[in-house]
Order: sequence, then structure tokens, then C-alpha cells
Amino acid sequence: MLDISTLALAAVSGLAGGAMNGLAGGGSFATFPVLIALGLPANIANATSNAAVMPGAGASAWSFRKELAPVAGLSVASLATITFFAGLVGSTLLVLTPSDLFDAFVPWLLLFAFVVMLLGRRAADWLHARVAIGRPTLVVAQSLLGVYGGYFGGGVGMILTAVYGLLANMEPRRLFAIRTLMLFVANLAASMIFAAFGMIAWPLCLAMATGAVFGGWLGAWIGKRLSAGAVRTWTLLVTGATTMVFFVRAYA
Repeated sequence: MLDISTLALAAVSGLAGGAMNGLAGGGSFATFPVLIALGLPANIANATSNAAVMPGAGASAWSFRKELAPVAGLSVASLATITFFAGLVGSTLLVLTPSDLFDAFVPWLLLFAFVVMLLGRRAADWLHARVAIGRPTLVVAQSLLGVYGGYFGGGVGMILTAVYGLLANMEPRRLFAIRTLMLFVANLAASMIFAAFGMIAWPLCLAMATGAVFGGWLGAWIGKRLSAGAVRTWTLLVTGATTMVFFVRAYA
């Protein structure tokens, strides 16, 4: 039986994670480490975090629904369909990954998220000065992002922002709506697989999800008012700090 303080900690981390997802992504950087600290194995913590932030992502997506628009000619429905089925693939891969192997992967997945977000704008400017990006490239990228979102999900919202900026040359603020919806779709697909295989710690998940719903709405409200620079700086600070913590945990 979990005590009230443990459930309260899960709810607060869910609130923070939901708000981060509503702002720029990276909500799992608030939820995943807390679940690890509470004693869950890494793969179970990841599955629980994924399911817990899903309602918050849904709340943010609903708040941004009037801003949804195609990306590089691909409709919202097409992007969501690709993300859903790729998310099923990614989450199935996690089910098949041994916990100790996943522990070793986590810091590198976090580092990948950090680097993509850090270089996204500059890489987009460099790329679009030299080549034109077509719809097939975006389909492939969206499929890979869906797999990543289903498998791990750490920073997937930030990676979506960076990749969309890279391939469609769109400003981060214009991507809030579509990025948040794709995050929700990937989480939904993954949660279905994780629930089917009994990988979700439900008491912690439900407490965390309650906080994430309020956080998702709060993050969307704040995100409509903050500058893109402020959102980017905050996200990079959180992602960088979390990445360092997990490298120390895995290899120190």
C-alpha cells in the first residue's frame, strides 16, 4: 500500500510533467526520474510515465485544437495515423527489451533528445539554405519519431519541435498544437501495449495522471503567453540537467 506522501509526490511530478509537455515537451523529464526514485525498474517507470502523461497531453492538445494545421503538406489525420501505428511498434520493442539493457540505453536516449533540441534551429537554417524537403522525408521522420515515442518518449515533444522545424522550416510557436497532439497519439498507442502486458504501476500512474491533466492545461495557458526563447531556454536547462543525472546513475 502506497502512503499519501508518495502519491502526492507522484501527483506533483505529474503536474510538472503535464505543464512541460504543454509548453515545449519533455514532461517525462519530470515524471520518469521520480518513478525511478520511488523504486520502479527503468522499463516499468518508463511505461508508467508514458501512460501518466497521456491525459495531460490530451488536455493540452484540446486547448490548442483551433491551431492545428498540416505540416509540409501532410494533414493532421495522416500524421496522427503514422504516429499511432509507429507508437505501437516502439512500445512493443520496449516490452521485449530487458530492464538492465534499457537502463544502459536511457542516458543516450536523453542525450539524443538534448542534442536535437539544441541544434534544431541552426540545423534547419543550414539545411533549408541547401535543399528542399519533400513529403516522403517527413513521413519517414514521423514514423521514426512515433517508434521513439512509443519506445521511450523522453523528450519526444522537443524532438518533434526540432524535426518539424528542420523539415518544414516552421517556428516553434506554430508547432505547439500539432506537436502536442502527436505526443498524445504516441502516448495513447504505447499505453495500450503497456497496459496489455501489465507494465504500468497503476496507483502511481493514476496519481501522476491526475496532476498531469491540470499541468497540461496550465502549460498550454502559459505557452500561449511566453516567448519562444523563454520556452526553449527552460526546456534545454531541464533536459541537460536530467541527461547528466542519468549518465551519472548509469555509469558512475
